[in-house]
Amino acid sequence: METLRQLPRCAPARMLAALGVALTLLGAAPARAADTPGGAMPEATPELVEQGRAIYFRRCSFCHGLLGDGNGPAAEFMDPRPRDFTLGTFKFRTTQSGELPTDEDLFRTISRGLPGTGMQSFDDARIKNGLSEAERWAVIAYIKTFAPEFDDPEFDPYQTLVALPENMAPYNADSIAKGAAVFERAKCWECHGRQGRGDGQKAFDRKDDWGFPIRIRNLTHPWKIKGGAEVADIYMRFSTGINGTPMPSFVKALDADERWYLANFIKSLQHQLTGHQVLKALAVEGAVPEAPDDAAWAEAEPMDVRLTGQVVAAPRWQNPSIELVTLKAAFNDTEIAFLLEWDDPFEDLTHNDAAVLDTTELSRVGGYNSYVAANDMVTRQLETFRDAVALQFPVRLPEGTVKPHFMRGAASTPVQLWTWKADLEAGGGRSVEEAIARGWRQTPQVRPDDQSQVSAQAVWDQGRWRVVMKRPLTTGERNDVQFRPGVFIPLAVNAWDGSNGEHGLIMSLSTWYFVLLEAPVPVRVYLLTVLAFLLTGAFALWLVRRAERENREPGGPET
Repeated sequence: METLRQLPRCAPARMLAALGVALTLLGAAPARAADTPGGAMPEATPELVEQGRAIYFRRCSFCHGLLGDGNGPAAEFMDPRPRDFTLGTFKFRTTQSGELPTDEDLFRTISRGLPGTGMQSFDDARIKNGLSEAERWAVIAYIKTFAPEFDDPEFDPYQTLVALPENMAPYNADSIAKGAAVFERAKCWECHGRQGRGDGQKAFDRKDDWGFPIRIRNLTHPWKIKGGAEVADIYMRFSTGINGTPMPSFVKALDADERWYLANFIKSLQHQLTGHQVLKALAVEGAVPEAPDDAAWAEAEPMDVRLTGQVVAAPRWQNPSIELVTLKAAFNDTEIAFLLEWDDPFEDLTHNDAAVLDTTELSRVGGYNSYVAANDMVTRQLETFRDAVALQFPVRLPEGTVKPHFMRGAASTPVQLWTWKADLEAGGGRSVEEAIARGWRQTPQVRPDDQSQVSAQAVWDQGRWRVVMKRPLTTGERNDVQFRPGVFIPLAVNAWDGSNGEHGLIMSLSTWYFVLLEAPVPVRVYLLTVLAFLLTGAFALWLVRRAERENREPGGPET
């Protein structure tokens, strides 16, 4: 009991929030360490179980609960919720549907973690505060005590193993095409959508076996595929199913070759992240593209912007559904346009004003409302709000490397927000608002529509929003960002998924990136280049002629 009294009470959610920010902003997971243990699990002696109990209380109980029932103090803020070990239902296994996991399955999950969830890696080769192999085995020994099925020989998982095929089809165009046919025939699109974006679900109405709402997985985001994003990992999910979810096993419906083809096809859908942080705007002749489907956008270089839940200020939010927005930009002599693209399975065109959190009140009172817990975290609410996205720029270009705070700037370093709102788009009026923000504690000052110079067009199709925002390069407004060629202009993104309960400060946000309008090369540069080439050639010719004369003169150098 002394161990229980020493557990922190409110720190877990804050720790998890900070961890989520760090992992998301860093991008893809680090290179894998070995997920296979050095040997078999040691005998579960009382000493080993007791060691595992101490580690579990210290490192695992915040999420999974002291009783292993998935009801730790941080559980209500997490999506998906932590596993209830007492039920003996485990999602990621190499055993048949409905069966227990092997010891190696549990070791793999604890070692690598589950991407896209609060379950971090505990491999000490991956993270400094991880657990050694011996400590991980001790925790597994203790976790197995929560479910009595592990002690029943009748439920021996090693009797229900699913093996990888011996002769696996190569990952190539032929096997991918065969997998696409399987994807169509097996009707995987009914859940995951035709493009794999998770938009087959018509409403936020799917639930797991415990009654918690779930969203169908977006297969194009490999960092969100919890059981592993490689072909072998995906094949195993088709073969074993994911216990407790609508994802079934396809062992009886598809043979091994078909499942492998399908895994290759799913792998081909995965988005390959760009690696740069400078958006190079495309210089165009004539008008800049205004429509999201304008063919001119194909010529512009994309830049992926990673986002994470807003946990800087209350109400804190660590269950964002928008983690990636892809940007393109184009400009001419007078205007600039930005194309923003992101996946969202639901087109949310209405806004529930009555349910909006008053962030002004949050800064003055401590009571908040039913959304906000004592530690300033927000539980997941599935009320319908509008979809929205915002571009953020500093009002004044920073000097050196110092930039405004990426969350709405500050009183002395204001930022400009261009916020597109889906309900305004649906209403047929001006769909984008311009505002000046001076820190998150103050409500942004919205510019009247008749003074706004930003226009927008948007389209939602097959689980993807595409929004174009356009504005003159320069304006007469003192608080407007001014776009000039050759200047690195900081840029950040905010995003809201309405069906995920996001509005106000409950949102996704990014750190600063840059946009660059490449300056045209002056004509004198070309002239100077030609002149330098001619002078160099003339000098070389003079040297050759001089050498020839010296060779012809008596007493000249011998050759």
